[in-house]
Amino acid sequence: MIDTYENAGPIVEAYYDILKGSTASFDTGRLRAILAPDLVFEGPIAGRVVGAERFIKGVSGFVETVRSLTIEEQVHAGDLVATLYDAEMPGGIVRFAEFFQIDDNKIQSLRLLYDATVYRARGGR
Repeated sequence: MIDTYENAGPIVEAYYDILKGSTASFDTGRLRAILAPDLVFEGPIAGRVVGAERFIKGVSGFVETVRSLTIEEQVHAGDLVATLYDAEMPGGIVRFAEFFQIDDNKIQSLRLLYDATVYRARGGR
C-alpha cells in the first residue's frame, strides 16, 4: 500500500503531463506504463470501463480536443489522490474532478466527474 506523496504524487503528476501534451505527442506507451492493466474507470459518458487499453482509447479523444489544463486543487491521502482542474476546450472552460487510487506504482482506479452536457457543448467528445 502506498502511504506517502513520494509514491502516489509522481504517478498522478505523470498522468497530467501526458494529458497536457499535444495530440502529436500523446504518449500511449508512457500512459500505459502508469496504468494497471485492469484499471477501473468511471465517468459520465463512458460509464464503467475495465481495462487500460479501453481507457487509453477513450482518453485519446479528450487529448485531441483539450487546449490546456490548469490544476486548481489536489489532495493526497495515502494511496488516494483527488484533483480539481479546468480544461480549456474549443468552446470554453470545463471543470473536472478526478479521484485516483494508486497501488504498486500504477493507477488502479479512476473516477471522473464533470457535466457531460457542458463538456459536449464546448467541443468535447
